Amino acid sequence: MLKIGNLQLSSRVILAPMAGITDLPFRVLNRGFGCKFAFVEMINARSLGYKSKKTNSMLSTNQEDCPLGVQLLGCEHNFIQRAMDILAQYKFDLLDFNAACPAKKVTRRGEGASLLKNPKKLNQLLKLVVKDSKVPVTVKIRSGWDKNTLNAKEAALYAQDAGIKALFIHGRSKEQGYSGTVDYKVIKAVKDSLDIPVIASGDILSAPLAKKMFDETGCDGIIVARGALGNPWIFKEIQEFITSGKTITRPSIKETMKTMLEHLDLCIDFYGESVGVVIFRKFIAWYTRGLRKARPLREKASRVKTKQEIVTLFKEFS
Repeated sequence: MLKIGNLQLSSRVILAPMAGITDLPFRVLNRGFGCKFAFVEMINARSLGYKSKKTNSMLSTNQEDCPLGVQLLGCEHNFIQRAMDILAQYKFDLLDFNAACPAKKVTRRGEGASLLKNPKKLNQLLKLVVKDSKVPVTVKIRSGWDKNTLNAKEAALYAQDAGIKALFIHGRSKEQGYSGTVDYKVIKAVKDSLDIPVIASGDILSAPLAKKMFDETGCDGIIVARGALGNPWIFKEIQEFITSGKTITRPSIKETMKTMLEHLDLCIDFYGESVGVVIFRKFIAWYTRGLRKARPLREKASRVKTKQEIVTLFKEFS
């Protein structure tokens, strides 16, 4: 159980927002395999303010897709204010503010992890979001900007002062991106400094690594990102390993193919066949990671355009 403000979550394992990944089909699929809480893709406040069709589509949901979180990216008061007004029209359960994204196109605008260089500004922006939000507000940060400014504790305290209900932290700096090692000590220091729940992120790629994060940081929850790519089974694996210490047997090729087709159908139902197939193709490499003789499948899959072509390809492979 994980409590964030007035929101009670039945699991301490959360699906992270991932650009180009955590659309409605992906979330629904993962919920069917034990994911209890998921985020939509990161929403840019400026794009939302301009009423971008793509951004509005990213906020699509259904009855199966709950409880649900939205993550907002921005650094300008006027666009954040406008985004908050628009988001008030949507139904979701948690609002996270992004101060962690390391992408250059984000940080050069002063957004994402760039806000770690100015914790006071982050505090001001969070106060604005908290004031206008009808749901609990959280923030996602990193360990710092680079190895010389590991100021996660300072940023976290400023964030807590703004009235957030929980804090997400990735145990790498902006400079590291997704390379190098996760700093468990920084996460633990943040956890020990705050009075609100701390949810940890970074290298949650397997059940043993998930347990390691809990054990070494004392965090209240964890957030799974890359570990869920082509691996919706990870949620049940983590739950079982933490509860009993047992490792769940990995799915057979037949089970994997069945799940891939389920994911494909969800994409087609949501986007239509032509777009749905193209969007699904990138997932094939993740699903077949580690499988023998998967390279020819991946090469052929990069060119398929219809569901039937994919079905035929899978039959040949299995």
